[in-house]
Amino acid sequence: MTAVTAHAGTTAEPGGADGSAAPASAAVPYPVTDLADVPALGGLYVKGVAGSVTKRPGRGVVLPPVTYRVADVATTGGAAQLAAYQRVVGEPSSDVLPAGFLHVLAFPLATAVMVRPDFPLGLLGMVHLRNVVRVPRPVRLGERLEIRAWAENARPHRRGVQVDMIAEVLAGGELAYRGVSTYLAKGFRVDDAGAGHQERVPAPWAQPLPTARWRLGKGIGPRYAAVSGDRNPIHMSVLGARALGFPRAIAHGMYTAARALAEVGPARRGDAYEWSVEFFQPVLLPGSVDVAIRHPAPGDAGYVFDGWRTGRPSRHFSGTVTPL
Repeated sequence: MTAVTAHAGTTAEPGGADGSAAPASAAVPYPVTDLADVPALGGLYVKGVAGSVTKRPGRGVVLPPVTYRVADVATTGGAAQLAAYQRVVGEPSSDVLPAGFLHVLAFPLATAVMVRPDFPLGLLGMVHLRNVVRVPRPVRLGERLEIRAWAENARPHRRGVQVDMIAEVLAGGELAYRGVSTYLAKGFRVDDAGAGHQERVPAPWAQPLPTARWRLGKGIGPRYAAVSGDRNPIHMSVLGARALGFPRAIAHGMYTAARALAEVGPARRGDAYEWSVEFFQPVLLPGSVDVAIRHPAPGDAGYVFDGWRTGRPSRHFSGTVTPL
């Protein structure tokens, strides 16, 4: 399935067709392992759950020094999936792949890194804390892509260890998407070398005036799973959620983030933008979420968004969308 290539992490990709320099992020920090195809999430979850049994909390977390890459991913045949994704999250019909869809394309590769035998943290019970995404140029249906992913920056958290999973998408040799997904592995510990890291402390939050209300039925989990491939049991049914400690199924965090991005809309975010989201309390299904999307300050071109449980000051997520 895989072939190992001796790519040095400091080797830059060629410049663009106009002779401009390639983005600095064209370099990768670790040697590259090429995969023939983007792996299916279902098999990765099975492997990750089985492997979690052997990954016990301890000190000295060392991340695998490897970059997974699929060098040639065709998007020509993805029109039906893109259209279905757009309907589910509320994106307008377009041949431009929004950042949430690019996350969907790259997520299996990052998951493949996390289920490696030498990845020290168990996939089972991993908590998704936040995403920070940069889209420096649009990606259109029909472009051929390079996708790559690796893990970095294991550091302390008051409840365990947090780690960043990096996923990048290149189109025509140019960086078109870079996503940093931060996860928490509860109960694990890093050694003293990580003691200098400062844990992120959320800013104080006051409930804003809502601009929308989402009424989410229990079917939104399976619907988003159908377009994303993410069939984690906690999103699919009450029984699957209860097996992992939730009273009911919960919405995919990336569904709520992608829907907020869609409500900002392509015209307001532009072709190039940054998108961040931080997750707090999960959204139980069925449920109702109040959402506020607004400018952070008068005259500011960017947007901030928040989602919280209707009728209660229980925040689910907060984020930003900033045109570049």
